[in-house]
Amino acid sequence: MKAPSWRRAVLKVGSALIAPDETGVSTKYLLPIARFINECRERGQEVVLVSSGSVAAGRKHIHFEHKKVPVAVRKAMSAVGQNEMMGYWSRFFDFPCAQLLMTHSDLRDRARYVSIKNTLNRLLEHNVLPVVNENDALATDEMKVGDNDNLSAMIATLVDADALFICSDIDGLYDADPNLNPEAKKIPVVEQIDESIFSLAGGSVSAVGTGGMRTKVEAAEKATSHGIDTYIVNGRKGETFESLLQGEIPGTLFRRQSDPISNKKHWLRHTLVAQGEILIDEGAEKALMENGASLLSSGIVDVQGDFDRGDAVVVRSANNTDALAKGICQYSSHELLHIKGQQTEDIAEQFGYSPITEVIHRDDLMILEDS
Repeated sequence: MKAPSWRRAVLKVGSALIAPDETGVSTKYLLPIARFINECRERGQEVVLVSSGSVAAGRKHIHFEHKKVPVAVRKAMSAVGQNEMMGYWSRFFDFPCAQLLMTHSDLRDRARYVSIKNTLNRLLEHNVLPVVNENDALATDEMKVGDNDNLSAMIATLVDADALFICSDIDGLYDADPNLNPEAKKIPVVEQIDESIFSLAGGSVSAVGTGGMRTKVEAAEKATSHGIDTYIVNGRKGETFESLLQGEIPGTLFRRQSDPISNKKHWLRHTLVAQGEILIDEGAEKALMENGASLLSSGIVDVQGDFDRGDAVVVRSANNTDALAKGICQYSSHELLHIKGQQTEDIAEQFGYSPITEVIHRDDLMILEDS
């Protein structure tokens, strides 16, 4: 079976490939990956590299005897390891590399999100290889994506890639855990990601990485919903990249959805983290789900959580627990508690100013059941 062709791809390389022995960066698995990137560029195919490994690379410089490493020490390891990792990538190529470090807060903020997108596009236009990583040296738990599998999917969406290659230490997704069951069979193609596919994804067996198979399937779900073919392949095998160059599928291909959602809708659903919830009545539910309307204050029954203007919120029916939509709210939770259930003209009379008509505008709303 031939792999789909692609014009622009994101390639994710994990810690277990960057620093497999936890003694700093190693070229053991990286040379075939570098050759693959070189060959792709020779063919006119653009590549964005998402590279984990800064913490693993920095372990040899900042020694710590205990197995559990404190957060502050991990951040220091990341700071020194990031420099070493970039040095290795730069030496592999005769063209320039650019380093982009980011946190989830950069991706959640729409202005910064667009700024990152523009920077990446300019780098690609000038034949520079972007090397992206999470800013582990500075990020707090609230700011982190948490794993570079999901970060790579966000980047693939951001740059409108055609393909996402996630390099792992196994050959792809199996119908059972291949480490425990020798009869486990690799699944060559996944047409639709559902709970049965997630149930096949176990934990990580890597001592240096943070992403197991589940995060890879999560990343595939994000990417395929945006029309991006996603591959989980074994980055430890040089023949993996030869097969990809020949248009073959050496691992598991998750096929892109035929009706992908827009970039902004994808950002709303997969990148923004909801800070609260709005419960709505039957009339508002019908207006949102059937008539394509915006959410107005008159249909709001209750507000849960503490959020500010511009934060993302989940919209639920007051009659059940299903999440109906997710969107950017034009009011804070405190304001909504005062105006919920009221008509716009009543709000103007009560508070003495003309309110924003829509609590969540339709353009800033993602219907979850239809996605």
